[in-house]
Amino acid sequence: MNFDYTLGGVFGAVCSALLLFVWVKLRLARAEKMRRSQFEVEKREAMLNQKESQFSMKLEFKERELERASEQHKDLQAQLDTRSKEIARQESLLSDAEHEAEKMRRLYRLKLHQITQMERGEARQVLIRAMEKECDQEIKELRRIKLDRAESEVADEAKRVLLAAMQRITSQPMNDATATVVNLPSEEMKGRIIGRDGRNIRSFEHATGTTLMIDEAPDSVLISCFDPVRREIARLALEALLRDGRIHPSSIEEQVNKAEGEMQANVVGLGEEALRKLRLQDVHPEVVALLGKLHYRLSNNQNTLAHCVEVANLCALIASEIGLDPNIAKRAGLFHDIGKALAEEYEGSHAAVGAEIIRQHGEDARVVNATAAHHKEVPAKSAYAGLVMAADALSAVRPGARASSIDGFIQRVRSIEEIAAALPGVSEAYAVQAGRELRVIVEPEVINDQEARELARMIRKSIEEQMNYPGTVEITVIREQRYTETAV
Repeated sequence: MNFDYTLGGVFGAVCSALLLFVWVKLRLARAEKMRRSQFEVEKREAMLNQKESQFSMKLEFKERELERASEQHKDLQAQLDTRSKEIARQESLLSDAEHEAEKMRRLYRLKLHQITQMERGEARQVLIRAMEKECDQEIKELRRIKLDRAESEVADEAKRVLLAAMQRITSQPMNDATATVVNLPSEEMKGRIIGRDGRNIRSFEHATGTTLMIDEAPDSVLISCFDPVRREIARLALEALLRDGRIHPSSIEEQVNKAEGEMQANVVGLGEEALRKLRLQDVHPEVVALLGKLHYRLSNNQNTLAHCVEVANLCALIASEIGLDPNIAKRAGLFHDIGKALAEEYEGSHAAVGAEIIRQHGEDARVVNATAAHHKEVPAKSAYAGLVMAADALSAVRPGARASSIDGFIQRVRSIEEIAAALPGVSEAYAVQAGRELRVIVEPEVINDQEARELARMIRKSIEEQMNYPGTVEITVIREQRYTETAV
């Protein structure tokens, strides 16, 4: 009995274990199946996501292509609109041209009808007048084009020539050697130059050794001094003060010191430049500085340094022709007026002073004698002295070397005004700026704008052909019309 129960319990346990095993096996199989299903789902989801991404990329690409096509369409539309407008404009111009052509055809028919009614001589005169008018317009247009082109091509060269030809010109003959004009930016600068109780002007005159002459002349002051170097230093200092704007005794002293240093460098540079032009060497530095000072000395408006260089070249040319040493002749010609740089500081004539200076600095005895004898103050000991005399005379008397008298200057100014006033249509003519500018007022009813331009050219040609003058003359033709009404 107990065995049966035991067997039954064992059988029940085995059955229970078997059932449990089967249940576990089923659960495991179900879990595996679910895992595989989940994997399949995830795999499909990944594939779907990939396809979706590819689809999105394709869609974005298609959208960009669509946008690009839209922009191209807009550009093409804009080009089409522009071409349409251009075609419309061309059509309008064509229509206007057709109307103008039709008008011209009617006009030609009318003129042809008129001509057929004329006699042979009358028709010929009409044709001649028409051709003259047409040719006159073409000639004026061609002349305008040529003048504009010429002005453009020679502008730089004209500036260079003018700068090289300009000289200091003053209103009185005595001022050519003793005074320099400085232009002011405004009239109020005169008061600043004078200073409180005349403090600034006294400091300036004391520092420079010159005299400032401030009168009623507009926007200018006059620096007066017999020493051209001091006068130039004063000019440089005054221009520096005007640029700086600060004018008081301390700044005046500072600028004068700077101007003296600049002047020293300038005179040395000018002397060295003259030596380079003449290809001369072995000249003492003090003599070089004295040559530079001659640049600021004028003799009847002739630059003394330029005169010495010119005499040196003439001496060298003549010496080469007659068999003398060109280098000795060149040095004698260059140094013959060097005493003018020190004539006021030493006793005796400039010839004797200059000869003593170059003798002290080791120049050849023939050069020293030629310098001392070029005004026949001492006997000539060589042919070089006579050579310097001849070259000096040639340089001084050549046309344009020396300035004319005040009477000649006034006559030249009057002649300029008379040349302009003699032309038809000119109402008034005034020579201003010491004859360097001509103001011509014409009658507006008689002279039109194109004829005013032609009048300026005619005046310019007449002045060039009939007169001799230094520098340039600027012609300004003024044509003006005014209409005034008063409302009450």
